[in-house]
Amino acid sequence: MNTNDTLIPHIGVVTDIRIDTPDVKTFRVNAIQADGTVSGKVFEHMPGQCAMLSIPGVGEGMFSITSSPTNKDFMEFSIKKCGCLTSWLHAMELGQQITIRGPYGNNFPVETELKGKDLLFIAGGIGLAPLRSVINYVRDNRANYGDVQIVYGSRSKDDLVDYQEILDEWMKDDGITVNLTIDREQEGWDGHVGFVPNYVKELNPSLSKTVLICGPPIMIKFTLAGLKELGFTETQVYTTMELRMKCAVGKCGRCNIGDKYVCKDGPVFRFDQLDELPDEY
Repeated sequence: MNTNDTLIPHIGVVTDIRIDTPDVKTFRVNAIQADGTVSGKVFEHMPGQCAMLSIPGVGEGMFSITSSPTNKDFMEFSIKKCGCLTSWLHAMELGQQITIRGPYGNNFPVETELKGKDLLFIAGGIGLAPLRSVINYVRDNRANYGDVQIVYGSRSKDDLVDYQEILDEWMKDDGITVNLTIDREQEGWDGHVGFVPNYVKELNPSLSKTVLICGPPIMIKFTLAGLKELGFTETQVYTTMELRMKCAVGKCGRCNIGDKYVCKDGPVFRFDQLDELPDEY
């Protein structure tokens, strides 16, 4: 798909809304077909790619596509309410139309470097959203990957995104281990309590794993330091920086870091690639 195609907005229709946490909703979006029916996806994508969602007259913003490309029926976006546009998006109702442009950016290398590898996913809070697409892609192509371990933490049980899907699907899959944690003790929670970076070190994962990590910058910083203590190298660890993307086509310059544009060269980077950039990221 060329750049001109990705600049053309498509109309999507909100066909389902799931309340994940007090400030996160997941929106299911379908396309309007030529015969006027509402079905299917607005466009194809790969895990880790993003889309520009817009409410005309309000604004637009970049969001990860959280559904897997293997899902041919619809697209999903998990959105945290944290500003003007996201407040408008959270106010959407079933049947509302929005415009979508994309897909933008590169993707996690699921068909190259990750194939055949044991995978370790580490997420904090809404950081699970960009990784959910990859996790479900791996689940749907299970024979192409080794063992999968998911370490996910949030402030509280109520802030765990996709919690029901984790319980009903991920935890029941063969070859997949899920380790959940929350920051502080909470009534009704009998699982692990503690911050994600410390929990990863406690779990002491095998150095054979390739790591995909996403979450708040401070979590990523300390988790990466912990992984290095365990013996992991930066060539084994991938992350996504889609929050820095603005125009998505390399025109505005707002995502520029050193000689890189996050939108054109990312948003998925291996950590040794980030080492080559200035400390501003």
